[in-house]
Amino acid sequence: MGQTARVSAIVWSAVVSLAAWLWLLLAQGMFWRTDVRLPPRRDPGEWPSVCVVVPARDEAAVLPESLPSLLAQDYPGRAEVFLVDDGSTDGTGELARELARRHGGLPLTVGSPGEPPAGWTGKLWAVRHGIALARARDPEYLLLTDADIAHAPDSLRRLVAAARTGGFDVVSQMARLRVESLWERLVVPAFVYFFAQLYPFRRIGRKGSRTAAAAGGCVLLRAETAERARIPDAIRHAVIDDVALARAVKRGGGHIWLGLADAVDSVRPYPRLHDLWRMVSRSAYAQLRHNPLLLLGTVAGLALVYLVPPVAVVAGLAAGSTAAVAAGGAAWLVMTGTYVPMLRYYRQPLWLAPLLPFTASLYLLMTVDSAVQHYRGRGAAWKGRTYARPESVPDEV
Repeated sequence: MGQTARVSAIVWSAVVSLAAWLWLLLAQGMFWRTDVRLPPRRDPGEWPSVCVVVPARDEAAVLPESLPSLLAQDYPGRAEVFLVDDGSTDGTGELARELARRHGGLPLTVGSPGEPPAGWTGKLWAVRHGIALARARDPEYLLLTDADIAHAPDSLRRLVAAARTGGFDVVSQMARLRVESLWERLVVPAFVYFFAQLYPFRRIGRKGSRTAAAAGGCVLLRAETAERARIPDAIRHAVIDDVALARAVKRGGGHIWLGLADAVDSVRPYPRLHDLWRMVSRSAYAQLRHNPLLLLGTVAGLALVYLVPPVAVVAGLAAGSTAAVAAGGAAWLVMTGTYVPMLRYYRQPLWLAPLLPFTASLYLLMTVDSAVQHYRGRGAAWKGRTYARPESVPDEV
């Protein structure tokens, strides 16, 4: 009787998992497709002015690969780069000036904002300083881009043309992350896949949709919209600043767009599992709004959707249950199929697709670890800084 009950529980769990996957496949904004690229665009009659703001803290290792690509932008209008050296100890600011002297191109201004006041994350304090410097140029657009992001020569031109043609207040591209080490191959494509599952790109760009997200490595923002939405002041304490920015713009009636990049790449390496673990765990619990119930629901959901299918197949084979093998196998097959387009986008071998349950188990553990670090009082960490819990952040600065 006990063995029969266990097999029955496995069968029903696999059936529920399969139903969840069929719903994700058909009703979650086609999140698994990777053809959401820059929308149709045409060159404007007059190119608007743009200021590029780059917050940088201890980025000397990646600047030689990223900053020259910004300075070399082939943009017909007026453009200028503002790099904000956020308390670096590795000579980031001086290296930036040296790269500008060596490579030429767009004008570069290097600023330093000092330590952030209470209630601000360091990155957003740096962004605030960069935007303040840029306002003296009265730009129509701001390009907020991270110091590890390399842009193709026509990247800025394409972003502005897309924003003008589509009437977007925000045009953001999810930079193609580096995928070279074994752990990067296992974890990085899944990171983007999970993000797209939470924030289906097609819904983000749809007027009237409540789904809002951006990718912080490449955000073209209309300057007037930034001022109207009080960016970055309104989101000053946000650890996941890109999603917070998109929500602030959309709440104010702005039109936003997010898609995958063809010519915007992150050059930051994550060679070890430890490096990737820190990247995810520093903000995973913040994504859940530091809510224990959301954490429990997320853990249960990840287990049901990603871990039950392979467990059902193995248990079904061991117990001789055709139903468990069929339901678990079908769910695993749908899961694998939805992951294939992302692996192709990242030019990775397709044999990695059936390993998605293993990668999902890593993300589950990273999320739990993020919560553990939070309740130990360590908060979210970025570049050597640890931020206070949200409940200790004042409403006004």
